[in-house]
Parts: sequence; structure tokens; C-alpha cells
Amino acid sequence: MDFFAFQFRSPGPILFDVGPISLRWYGLLIASAVLIGVIIAQKLGKYRNIDPDLIGDLVIWLVIGAIPMARIYYVLFEWQNYAQHPQDIIAIWQGGIAIHGAIIGGIIAILIFAKINRQSFWELTDIIAPSLILGQAIGRWGNFFNSEAFGIPTNLPWKLYIPPNNRPIEYINFDYFHPTFLYESLWNIGVFILLIMIFFWSIKNNNKLKNGTIFLIYLISYSLGRVWIEGFRTDSLMLGFLRIAQVVSLTSIAFGIFGLIWLYILKKSLPDIKN
Repeated sequence: MDFFAFQFRSPGPILFDVGPISLRWYGLLIASAVLIGVIIAQKLGKYRNIDPDLIGDLVIWLVIGAIPMARIYYVLFEWQNYAQHPQDIIAIWQGGIAIHGAIIGGIIAILIFAKINRQSFWELTDIIAPSLILGQAIGRWGNFFNSEAFGIPTNLPWKLYIPPNNRPIEYINFDYFHPTFLYESLWNIGVFILLIMIFFWSIKNNNKLKNGTIFLIYLISYSLGRVWIEGFRTDSLMLGFLRIAQVVSLTSIAFGIFGLIWLYILKKSLPDIKN
């Protein structure tokens, strides 16, 4: 058991230093997720007869929309702390971005991009969804290197060591915690495989699925995992006694289920904006 505990011990947030410049694991992982996401989305776009260059342009919009919104979302719900240290608001390299904020920012970016380029919003979300969830799986490892976003104390074989200065005050005497970053990363990889299988099943069956289906399944499947994993977290963003991520996830599940019912039971298409 000690062997496994040793394996989940972060080497620290910094990959290496070059003079006064530090390359951080968090930044490297985000950059890698974006690059891999572009490659996958462009390949999927070809199956829907969408120009890879268009997807490349869309990804730029997504980065511009998602990353700042992810930080803004986090800072707003942690404003009590950031109001006392405003210089840390832009210190995104220290961690502190919220995936739900990134999703909101990304959706806004796709809406605007689809309108400008006269593309189907829902078709674009179907193409981006697999890349998005794989990017989330990769990005979660940034929490590992930053020793953040961990769960409550545990002695399970896959326990995660957290340095004393990163522990909540109420758990200062505990050494090992649930590696919730790992739970979510593995869950997201499973969702990625599910979405890819559904995508190619649809292609094999002459694009049998309606536009928006894969994105709605993404919302449901990712959110189902986030609901239970968030219950382990010690650093959840809170609104009163409510865990914001669980509220948003439950709302996303409801929206996704309603959307699928609308598409396949009520026999209607989701409202689009390309025209």
C-alpha cells in the first residue's frame, strides 16, 4: 500500500526553470490539451464535411472564450479571498480555473462563431465535445502537480499525499487524501471513448444521429461523474451550503435529458442560429 501512496506524490508545480522563467506543468498540460483537441476535432470535422481550417479557427475562439471565463467564474465564487489579494486574480498559472466557467465561455464562443460563419451551432458542438472531454481529462492532472482539488482524507491504496501547506486547516494532521483529480480524469477518458464510439456509429449509419446529440450526451455523462466526484472534494466552490459544481451538473443533466427527449421523442430539431 505504501508503494501506491508513493506513486501519488506530486513532484511540484514547476517542470523546470530557465533563468527567471518557470515552465509549469499546469500550462504545459493546457497547451497539450488544446493541441490534441485541435487534431481530433479536425479529423472528426472531415467526417461531417467541415473544413479543418474552419475548426482550427474555431479552436482559437474557444481558447479566447473558455480560459478567461474559467478564471472569471472561479474568482467570482472565491471573491472573498481575491478581494484581499487582487494581484492574484490573473495568476492563472497557480491554478484556480473552473471547468463549468470554461464550458460557458466555450458555448458563447461557438454561438458567435457559428453565427458569423453561418454554421450549425449544434453540429459544431458535436465535433468539439470529444476533444473537450479529453482536454478535461488531461487538464485534471494539473491539479495533481499543484496539489489541489483533492478529496477528503483516506487510507486507500491509491491515496494521494498532500503537503502540509496545501491542506485545509481542518485536515492539517492528515497526510493522504482521495485523488479526485484521478477519479475525474479516468471518468472523462471513459466519456471520451463513449462519445467517439457514438460518433463513428452515426457515421457508419449515414449520420443517423441528429445534430446536438453527442453534445447532449457529453453534458449528461460528464455531469453524472462530476456530481459524485464533487462530493469528495474539500475545496468546492460554494453558494451558501450548496456545492456549485453539483448544482450546475444536475442542471446540465436535466437539460441534456430534455434535449434528447425533444430530439427523439417529440421528433423535433434543436433551434439553430446559422441562418
